[in-house]
Amino acid sequence: MAVELRVPEVGESITEVQIGSWLKAEGDRVERDEAVVEIESDKATLELPAPVSGTIEKLFKKKGDVVKIGELIATLAEGRGTGNGSKPQKPTTAKGSADAKAPEPPAAPTVKSTEPSATSPSKAPEAPAPPRPAAPSSAPPRRMPSAERLIEQHGLSPETVPATGPGGRLLKEDVLEHLSRKPEPSGPIEEVVPMSSLRIRIAERLKGAQNTAALLTTFNEIDMSGVVALREELKEPFQERYGVKLGFMSFFVKAAVDALMRFPQVNAEIRDKEIVYKNHYDIGIAVGGGRGLVVPVLRGADRLSFAEIEVAIADFALRAKENKLSLDELKGGTFTISNGGVYGSLLSTPIVNPPQSGILGLHAIHKRPVAIDDQVVIRPMMYVALTYDHRIIDGRESVTWLRHVKDLIERPTRMLLGI
Repeated sequence: MAVELRVPEVGESITEVQIGSWLKAEGDRVERDEAVVEIESDKATLELPAPVSGTIEKLFKKKGDVVKIGELIATLAEGRGTGNGSKPQKPTTAKGSADAKAPEPPAAPTVKSTEPSATSPSKAPEAPAPPRPAAPSSAPPRRMPSAERLIEQHGLSPETVPATGPGGRLLKEDVLEHLSRKPEPSGPIEEVVPMSSLRIRIAERLKGAQNTAALLTTFNEIDMSGVVALREELKEPFQERYGVKLGFMSFFVKAAVDALMRFPQVNAEIRDKEIVYKNHYDIGIAVGGGRGLVVPVLRGADRLSFAEIEVAIADFALRAKENKLSLDELKGGTFTISNGGVYGSLLSTPIVNPPQSGILGLHAIHKRPVAIDDQVVIRPMMYVALTYDHRIIDGRESVTWLRHVKDLIERPTRMLLGI
């Protein structure tokens, strides 16, 4: 009995998806709930499981096809079937059986030689043929000492350098000429691949934010000495107790939430001609996934401890690489934090994730000389950036918000006391 595999509902407002990679081929055996195909929506990549145990009977779509919700993409033959991980064998004809041997091809006709046989008793043996001239020597060309030195210096293979000297000698000029040539590209100069639904959606949202919002970025720098010292002191007992490393992100999440409570405009959004102030703090954490940038959301970040934040972020990062984040984890969010410092970024201007009104960009920590109490000292410093929608957030609020984050990070014990 054939069982249909159709594209399920994958979220609100999503009407079509793109076929990713088929994890099974026609004729393959699958078990119930085993992943059959990856489907890419504009928010996430999901694995579609087999509804029953059986054999893949027919695949109607190929990788890269765009299909509607509810559209048929494959059929399965329910039951044990004949699949064993490969396509089924072709049926035999009515005249033969599956284990019958194929008829051998007719022997090729023999061709009579026009020359007399060497073993014929009726004819005398022929005189030996005259020796053939010796083939030209295939010995490598003689290499001049200066050419030999250049070959060794540049790690060249002598066979790849054409010799043009007298008698086939390899000259210094031959090696220099060979080194001056640019190597030909080994593969195609251009490669055209279709954009994934997720990448298309990312491009649309980011470009939409630039076209709609009045984006502006303010910058500051943070002395990370306090957090670095606290982290160094407590990282081992923290990991032993919670099974995860104590990172910097939990400090910034806590600091951002505290600042959002003090400056509600940064946690608000514009809907038509109204401003919606949000009294919940769902912080999006931008992470690089297997198919592109995704922003899973920490729900109720104001109620989470440092350990709960670090555990959640580590889980997000792991499942983002494996494309296993659910759509519900990517919805909503009132504010976003993006850490480009993990990739070495020194300074950047992040783009707001609409309909949010602000995003905090973190960057790499570098030791730099700074002036403290009229003394030049070396401190671990980080540039931070707040990009905000100037339609709802004024310059005073944005600068003061970022300054408050700076103060909390530079004196992290304030976050523990709530001051």
